[in-house]
Amino acid sequence: MNYRMVVQYDGTRYAGWQRQPMGKDTIQGKLEAALGRMTGERIEISGAGRTDAGVHARGQVANVHLPEGYSAEGVRDYLNCYLPEDICVTEMSEVSERFHSRLNAGAKTYLYRISTNTTKNVFERKYIYDLDETLDVGRMKMAADYLIGEHDFQGFCAKKIKKSTIRKLYSVEFRELPGELQISYRGSGFLYHMVRILTGTLIEVGKYERTPESVQEVLRARERAKAGYTAPAKGLCLMRVEY
Repeated sequence: MNYRMVVQYDGTRYAGWQRQPMGKDTIQGKLEAALGRMTGERIEISGAGRTDAGVHARGQVANVHLPEGYSAEGVRDYLNCYLPEDICVTEMSEVSERFHSRLNAGAKTYLYRISTNTTKNVFERKYIYDLDETLDVGRMKMAADYLIGEHDFQGFCAKKIKKSTIRKLYSVEFRELPGELQISYRGSGFLYHMVRILTGTLIEVGKYERTPESVQEVLRARERAKAGYTAPAKGLCLMRVEY
């Protein structure tokens, strides 16, 4: 049976979603270990997005094939009983054998939170980037407009990859709150560190360290060195995956 699950997690103490060698703690690893104890078999899970170390998720989607005889509700309850407190399966359902959480995904939405307040909120410190500077959001929006659409985002990727680096960015939305700026990215898919590099680049625009038009040169040149810095992982959260 093929099961679809929605997982939320605090990524602070994990080496990302993907299973790692040398016994590093990962979200995938914790889920597979719990399911292995439940079934007595070696279990492999497929996730919709391979979030980086320190990145959080509210709506990560994964699928897993399990032997017959397990109800979706029973699997969910078992996992939530034995998983660490910073990982939770919020939904579990039986799906078609052909469903694949990554290959069938149509769009993903990530949210990046930036603190522009000079006073830190200690209770939010693991989930927000403490920039503590005022940003010109108008300039950032101008830069973001150049990024919308289908482009080769190699310049916003932290490593060279052999596969296609063309992605479609459907929207970049800004929400200004007292002492906080939130940037929401919705796209067909994202490259390694892409959202964090996009955010660092937009922040540089907002701080008048580069022009809004400079992002066009990054897209043309396809060179990582021309983009901005990589914003910290803790401010990033995978919000939802669409099918």
